[in-house]
Amino acid sequence: MRIKTKLNLGVGLLFLMIIILSLVSAYSVFLIKADTENILKANYNTLEYSRNMLLSLDEISTDADHAIITFKENLQKQTQNITEYGEKKVTDNLKGNFALLEKNNIDEAAKTQIRKDIFEIMKLNMNAIKQKSDIAKHTAENANLLIAVVGTLCFLIAFNLLINLPNNIANPIKELTLSIKEIANKNYSERVHFTNHNEYGDLAKSFNTMAQKLQEYNNSNLYKLFFEKKRLETLINNMHDPIIGLDNEGLILFANDEALKIIGLKAEDVISKSASALALSNDLVRSLIFKEANDNSKKQPLKIFANGKESYFDKEKINITITPTGEEKEINIGDVIILRNITSFKELDFAKTNFIATVSHELKTPIASIKLSLQLLENTKTGAMNEDQHQLVESIKEDSQRLLKITGELLNLSQLETGNIQLNIEKSNPYHIVNYATEAVKVQADQKQIKLVIDANENLPDVKADSEKTGWVLINYLSNAITYSSEKSTITIKLKEENNQILFQVIDTGKGIDARYKDKVFDKYFQIPGSQKSGTGLGLAISKEFIEAQNGTIGVESNLGLGSTFWFSLNI
Repeated sequence: MRIKTKLNLGVGLLFLMIIILSLVSAYSVFLIKADTENILKANYNTLEYSRNMLLSLDEISTDADHAIITFKENLQKQTQNITEYGEKKVTDNLKGNFALLEKNNIDEAAKTQIRKDIFEIMKLNMNAIKQKSDIAKHTAENANLLIAVVGTLCFLIAFNLLINLPNNIANPIKELTLSIKEIANKNYSERVHFTNHNEYGDLAKSFNTMAQKLQEYNNSNLYKLFFEKKRLETLINNMHDPIIGLDNEGLILFANDEALKIIGLKAEDVISKSASALALSNDLVRSLIFKEANDNSKKQPLKIFANGKESYFDKEKINITITPTGEEKEINIGDVIILRNITSFKELDFAKTNFIATVSHELKTPIASIKLSLQLLENTKTGAMNEDQHQLVESIKEDSQRLLKITGELLNLSQLETGNIQLNIEKSNPYHIVNYATEAVKVQADQKQIKLVIDANENLPDVKADSEKTGWVLINYLSNAITYSSEKSTITIKLKEENNQILFQVIDTGKGIDARYKDKVFDKYFQIPGSQKSGTGLGLAISKEFIEAQNGTIGVESNLGLGSTFWFSLNI
């Protein structure tokens, strides 16, 4: 029999017996109450009426009128309360004798007969009370016996449940617990042996099936794969770089301890959760998961407060693809995000920037002194120079000018890297910017007999820009174009309105840039291999920073042997 059925039968039968016991008790009490009420109502009241009539009869000789009235009232009540056999006849005789007494209230014979009648009524009710008391006593005895029988049955059933039920439930559970401990200790040959056709028998069958499958699994390659998976998870958790894994639907598969630490969430709040849903409430997760809006924009390191200080991380998102067996096409199975801690390198970079800024600033003073000394030497008042001396002075002058340009670029770079660059954004006339730049490089262009041509649309609107910094960028473009252009060539400066922006272009006919290097020309210190090393490789990097700081865009279009077009655009 099923345990559930046993419990239902045992508890149900006990419950039924308790209900029967309650009903029997209530019914017995009701019967005793009914018998008691019958005695009070039928017999006790009659005795009370009879007593009152006897008292009234004794008072007739002293107060006849009041006594007769009282007698009549109690006689009337007695007439309405006749309940015993023979009581009506005696009551009628009483009424007849009382009528005689009313006519002659001194008739002693009538009084005597009335007393006999009253005593007869009282005797009848006293006998009835005795009989009804015996009946109530018998009812109570029967009730006690019935309650005792039902109570004994309830006790036997409850005692049976108390003795057998705990053992029937606890012993199999105890055996099952011991078997589970054996399974936990990797003793997969353990089995339980419940033969009953009940829930425990079903449980034993399921448990033995599970143990068998675990034994097969332990002996299979799947177990080895699971073991290797745990090994990889341990390795990932012990890596110092934060790592997050996503499946192809954007669910987070794993996140090591370092990743959980920096995003400030617990493993149960992250694993198997949608990255998009987490990104709604966690800004750091959003910056880690989603790609940059503009993939061509400069990749900036993430600044995160970690390890008790501001730390810098370089994010790398690796797309994982596999080629299923028997197929040729790769499928995407997810992404792995790795955050490499570059804080130490960033601190070195800050130190380098501060060093460059300090050195550049200190170099400007002696260079300015050199230039002043050269001006004094060139002054005829200090004496005439021969041809050789004049060439030496010109050479020193060119070198000092070059040093001044380099220190200026280094200072600009250090200001950009430290965020100390000051921009004066205002309405600026694009024509004035172009004219300022062409005037600044006119001498350099004349030396190579290069013609500067301005091709500008008419009535162009003003731009939102720092005219000084923008002019510096255009001068840098023109200087580079002059340097890499052949003599007697032409450089074109174009101005036009495009997409609510003003586009500045510097077009040369030089040797152009190899496609391999086009994406690197705006990097710091980069110089195209094979080109003349006339600068620091910072000019274009600084130009990019200046333009992007003004919410502009910058770029280059070039083909090897066909010249280059360097451009930038600023908002109207």
